[in-house]
Amino acid sequence: MKYPKEYLDEIKTRLKVSTVVSKTVSLKKRGKEYVGLSPFKTEKTPSFTVNDEKEFYHCFSTSEHGNIFDFIMKTQNLKFGEAVKSLANLAGMRPYMFSKQDEEREKNWKEYKSIYSKYTEKYHNQLFKNPEAEIAKNYLKKRNLTIEEVKKFKIGYVTKNQDFYDELSTQFEEKKLKDSGLFYFDERKKKYVERFRERIIFPINNISGDPIGFGGRILDENKNIAKYINSPETDFFKKGSNLFNLDIARKLSNKIENIYVVEGYMDVIGLSKNGIVNAVANLGTSLTNKQILILNQFFDHIIICFDGDDSGYKAAVRAAENSIIELKPEKKISFLFLPDNHDPDSFSNEHGKEYFEEFSKNNSVSIHKFIFQHYLNQSDRNPSSMAIFEKKLRSISSTIKDEYIKKYVLEYFLDHINQLTPNINNKNKFKYFNRAKSLRSTQDYFNETQSLKPIEIKEFSFLYIVLKKPELIRDNLHLIENVKLFTNENKLVFMEILKQSKNFEEIDFSNLKIDQNLIERILKYASIKHILQNNLIDDQKILEILNEVLRDLKNYELESRISELESKFSKDLSESTFNELKELKKQQKVN
Repeated sequence: MKYPKEYLDEIKTRLKVSTVVSKTVSLKKRGKEYVGLSPFKTEKTPSFTVNDEKEFYHCFSTSEHGNIFDFIMKTQNLKFGEAVKSLANLAGMRPYMFSKQDEEREKNWKEYKSIYSKYTEKYHNQLFKNPEAEIAKNYLKKRNLTIEEVKKFKIGYVTKNQDFYDELSTQFEEKKLKDSGLFYFDERKKKYVERFRERIIFPINNISGDPIGFGGRILDENKNIAKYINSPETDFFKKGSNLFNLDIARKLSNKIENIYVVEGYMDVIGLSKNGIVNAVANLGTSLTNKQILILNQFFDHIIICFDGDDSGYKAAVRAAENSIIELKPEKKISFLFLPDNHDPDSFSNEHGKEYFEEFSKNNSVSIHKFIFQHYLNQSDRNPSSMAIFEKKLRSISSTIKDEYIKKYVLEYFLDHINQLTPNINNKNKFKYFNRAKSLRSTQDYFNETQSLKPIEIKEFSFLYIVLKKPELIRDNLHLIENVKLFTNENKLVFMEILKQSKNFEEIDFSNLKIDQNLIERILKYASIKHILQNNLIDDQKILEILNEVLRDLKNYELESRISELESKFSKDLSESTFNELKELKKQQKVN
């Protein structure tokens, strides 16, 4: 039994080769390609390449070459059908079971695709050839669109008097035409009529580029008629699972890391006209976590850029709460708010590509910061309001699927709440007091945290435990005997603690002679401080946290050494270097 070509093509479309291969091979970016050590033989110098644009991998040392199906079959010793099932699952697609229902669905899909393709071509051509389409052409000219954009996006116009249903009914069953959503039965006229009559239509394609729905804009300024409508949902068109222009934008993901998510079709088209081609639009509904998941497969940074009015802001808040659920450590989600009375189309028209991208770079706000600031603005700072504020932020962070992101987003929220209420948790031995911060200083704090290296924050956590629980460290001194810190300031603090406490023989740290700015940095930025505050009397829990921090520090040391040796090995190809590298990688797996 053969899988339908369309089914296999969609799997390939949804999954980059590098996404599949990187689950087995450690890849590094080199120009347009990725390189790594061959999974097919033991080698010292990377000879294995992956090209997402051309959708293949190639191993120069073994001449193995192929697509994602070939790779899974060869590296996991699977048959073709098993590889298809595995990759379909990774791509978030339903398994193809070769049942009668699957065969019927495939047949229906071919007819549905054919109806939509014919409809797209018909009314795209009508826009140029039908004199009744003059009103639509004038509107598009007014919006400064050229023929190039009209053709690129296959924009069309459905004139008032059309009998295309009759033409299609000679080729397709009534039920198929009705299920397409393009026509509905008019009880008064006793006939099927065009859903998009007297509207400019924008074809909505699936990820493979096949039309599956339409957005339609009315040109009559009748307030009783919706300005924009979309195709109704069908078996093959779900608004929350598709994005306008994704079929084109996804092809840019090998060159561009970020994608703009905007509200309207004209925003995408206007940005494209001005050279900003990495943009998609949600389809008249709130941005869904399914849409974020799809974008995450192709892009590392999602920038949500809605209109600069009240409705655009409200849509952004809904989008933030939906999309933070799918936030991942290696991905970013930001929000970009344009000046009042501007949408992405008008803003890019007025200022051009370079200014738009520079404005985006300087004004994008990370999702967690946007959520915090939004709900802070909703509160009036009294105890009841602050309690509701904290409860809401805890609730939002609890929805995040990734445990690491969940942990650090919650810590970000709690830390910033702590800055707003500086006296609540001020019960430690150290008499350092946080002062209530202005919005400007909150921004400064955020900028400071952005500049800190992950290893620096991890070292702060280690030193935080040392400062807060010196008696516990004294009783478990063997745990920290070989600890290694990597930043100069933190090394200095730790050495002075050891020296002044005589290796923890004395544990009164109230009079440490250490630069207080260095101590304050530790107390301010240690990522585990909120967890520790809730477990200060639970020594067993603190030891578990300490061991986890020490393990992270050890792994960083291993990663640094491995990176040095890989660089050295690429130059000297020495067997001793290779053996040392292999041994360190074994230790890394153990840790």
